Amino acid sequence: MNNIGKPNLEVFADTLLDQAKINQNILVVTSDSRGSGKLVNFGKELPDQIIEVGIAEQNLVGISAGLSAGGKKVFGVSPASFLTARSIEQIKNDICYSNQPVVLVGISAGISYGQLGSTHHSIHDFASLRTFNNISIVAPADNFEASEVIKASVGYDKPLYIRYGKKPMMSIHSPGTNFQIGKAITVSEGEDITLISTGETVQRAVLAGEILKTKGINPTIISMHTIKPFDNDILIKMAKKSKVLISIEEHSIYGGLGEQCANIISQNKINLDFKILGIPDEYIVNGSQADVLDHYNMSPDKIAALSAQMLG
Repeated sequence: MNNIGKPNLEVFADTLLDQAKINQNILVVTSDSRGSGKLVNFGKELPDQIIEVGIAEQNLVGISAGLSAGGKKVFGVSPASFLTARSIEQIKNDICYSNQPVVLVGISAGISYGQLGSTHHSIHDFASLRTFNNISIVAPADNFEASEVIKASVGYDKPLYIRYGKKPMMSIHSPGTNFQIGKAITVSEGEDITLISTGETVQRAVLAGEILKTKGINPTIISMHTIKPFDNDILIKMAKKSKVLISIEEHSIYGGLGEQCANIISQNKINLDFKILGIPDEYIVNGSQADVLDHYNMSPDKIAALSAQMLG
């Protein structure tokens, strides 16, 4: 636990290749993203199971839906910023409305593209896709979750969106951890404060927790890898137990993890101090992924300081 592994994107590609070798029904559709999606080896080893559509994300979604309707298990792989914006109508109609169990994989998600700037950021994908009936949304935190969601997705019978980043990730989970789409994972359970996060920011929550422990504060850390369907039960349990709850996400503060937490907390009339950490409604500062997250108060040090301040 806490050792540095591979980028989740590489684990995705390795796991998908392993699954496709034993299941010839699996097809990958890419939009000039074979390299960035770490699918070069897939193409070399299984050339008949990968289709390249070029820089045409809307076509990628439509073709994926058609292949799925013909009985194939399709993984549509494209940069998240384009897949969940340029192709939004096709996702809504061809995938969700048509009930095609395509796995849409948004690569280099969040602010992984760093200094390429806002045109390449995908801090809207949770918000956009959450509004569509009939699609699940997963953001893996570490190599374990990155691999397990692909294994689970092969037999998943409804549309699924998975987002991956590019940075090597710290191992968070212990051996034997159970992964299930729609069920959050309790990384550690403490008292008084809960840090709930999703995707690559879970690592920052874990590191913040280690800082808090040196101050005599033992937080609960939750990996909410599935944004939809949301694990209401774990949130309600920890909100009732905690004095402070902080959500942390590599996404806009609107329409993502934090707002979903606020919705559930308010509708269940739970009274506690609550804070959403995410990307605010402004032109995002330019810099690396780490620099941007640090700037918006999502460094481990700043998360720990905020936690201690809110606890008083």
